[in-house]
Amino acid sequence: MTDPSTRTAPTQRTTGRHRRGSGTRLGHGRRVPTAAVLLGTLAACAPGVSVPEAPNGTDPVCASVVLALPAQLGDLPRLRTTSQASAAWGTTAAPVVLRCGVAVPGPTTVHCVSVETPGGPSIDWLALADDPAAQGATSWTFTTYGRAPAVQVRVPAAVASSHSTSFLDQLGPAIAQVDPTRACL
Repeated sequence: MTDPSTRTAPTQRTTGRHRRGSGTRLGHGRRVPTAAVLLGTLAACAPGVSVPEAPNGTDPVCASVVLALPAQLGDLPRLRTTSQASAAWGTTAAPVVLRCGVAVPGPTTVHCVSVETPGGPSIDWLALADDPAAQGATSWTFTTYGRAPAVQVRVPAAVASSHSTSFLDQLGPAIAQVDPTRACL
């Protein structure tokens, strides 16, 4: 006796109508309705974190940087982004956002820190508190110093308060794709 749920409808030509039981065939005669397959496909195309494209984001070196970025920063998973030469980690509500191809900073009085990369080079970052006068946690913007194209990482207050910014060292191997031309003093 044949199980009626595994039988397929006979092939027939229809015009403008779907035949009953249409879908994508799985193993053992089971079918997934076409709508379910379409829904799964659309979910994979869902918009990511909205990131404005950097002015020099089309620089080929930025492609190398993005390809070398880690899948996670600490316990923050990588998210999809909406622009070229960008990446994000964490949650869509408060993501850590990286953009390659931002304006290269010139000489500055902004605090410059050198972050050692385990087994790799030291990366110089300009560290700027976005609103130091604000109550509670502070958002941070880090921009590479002495590298062109420059890379910027924005860390929202929600992440800085619970994770600090110590994960910058995990970005070192990717940032090292950009050759240094200057260093912090």
